[in-house]
Amino acid sequence: MRGKNLIQLIKALSLLSRPQGCTKKDLVENLGITDRSVSRLLNAIEKLNIPIFDEQVPLEKQKRWHIDATYVDRLPNLSLPKIALTFSEIISLCMMAGESVVFKGTEIDNHIRTTLTKLMFFVPKETRKDLSSLKRIFISKSMGSKTYAGKESVIETLTESILNNNSCKITYHVFYNDTVKEETIGPLHFYENNGGLYLFALKLSDNSVRSYAVERIRRISKLNQDVDYPANFNPEDQLNSAFDLTHGDPVTVKIHFSPNEARYIIEKTWAKIQHIDNHPDGSLTLSMATSGYRDVKRWIMSFGKEARLLEPEGMRKEIEGELKEILGRG
Repeated sequence: MRGKNLIQLIKALSLLSRPQGCTKKDLVENLGITDRSVSRLLNAIEKLNIPIFDEQVPLEKQKRWHIDATYVDRLPNLSLPKIALTFSEIISLCMMAGESVVFKGTEIDNHIRTTLTKLMFFVPKETRKDLSSLKRIFISKSMGSKTYAGKESVIETLTESILNNNSCKITYHVFYNDTVKEETIGPLHFYENNGGLYLFALKLSDNSVRSYAVERIRRISKLNQDVDYPANFNPEDQLNSAFDLTHGDPVTVKIHFSPNEARYIIEKTWAKIQHIDNHPDGSLTLSMATSGYRDVKRWIMSFGKEARLLEPEGMRKEIEGELKEILGRG
């Protein structure tokens, strides 16, 4: 939904750039958002270092908000705020567009593209040239990514619930036991993993934070119930505690990697808690504590003979048994 948020930002800047400015009520009516969302939007604009101020106009009940006149370019039919982007910011913007592969083929992807096109009118000519030349630098692989065509309304409802701290009711397909169930949740954060879009949400029936695959949400409806953000929840810590997507399933392993794979292994951080022992022959031993027993086991097996599991013994026996079963099928 970054595309939609950018469109709201552009509309808000256009209203604030008018000689008469605008009231919070104007922003609510023109953007179709709540008073609380308007306050968050104004705070976001200030964090972008765009100088805005309010003034009390005689005989008017509401204050009027403006962008500083020295920060505005006047065009024949429109007043635009000057947005001077640094080269690093331009690169970051192009990377963001390149990473939108998760939304490829959806209306959200169209929103991102059209918003970036509109944003071009807010930047100086020399910056537009940089943006145009950088578009071809960042590309994304679409193979293996999930499709979200037809899920735009689900994503939009979830986004609104996150921004407004509201709950919603979902009908969700649980894959591990192939059942469909209804849950009332408080959406907290979206996150991306291996070409898929996922959601951290508070399951209100037991106040636990769960992960949901967005494409498995079959139906959704907004509720008016407010949701308090869980006090002890840190989404970054939660993501970094798991090897892939499985949380709350701790596992500690020790793996020996051949010299051929050691160069690949040492390039990345595989777990929040890990240790690497390098050996004279170029091989290494990786020890790590993470979460997701099955995820780690599949990963180890993907290296074939280049990886040798040293610990735990139980996982070693499972892998041996599975390999024998695979070979026995011939």
